[in-house]
Amino acid sequence: MRDGLRTRILELKVTLWTLIVPPTVWAVHFLFCYLWVAISCAKAGGFPRFPAAFVAGTTIALLVIVASGTIAWIQSRRPGDPPPHDGSTDTDRLRFLAAATMLLAALSFVAVLFTAAPALMLTDCR
Repeated sequence: MRDGLRTRILELKVTLWTLIVPPTVWAVHFLFCYLWVAISCAKAGGFPRFPAAFVAGTTIALLVIVASGTIAWIQSRRPGDPPPHDGSTDTDRLRFLAAATMLLAALSFVAVLFTAAPALMLTDCR
């Protein structure tokens, strides 16, 4: 099962579209957090005790970012020439995009955590 999944991941083509998945997920999460706080403060007059929707949205965003980073990590470990991957071959381009996606996934993961932190710590809408 695990080898089959790894084989399917290696067969995926990395493009610029896959590069923008982690920052897009962070941006959507940021918008979700902003709207969630605005609606909670307007309707309820304060933050709910346990923000289940907020925790679920943050968890989903983190899982998508981790999945994207894991796929990029697997693809960046393709056998071939050692780094630097600055040639004009298809494998070098794939490794470069995978490495960039992996770094953006790590940055987006931290950004989601920093976006979620104030909403979990603050309890007043003023």
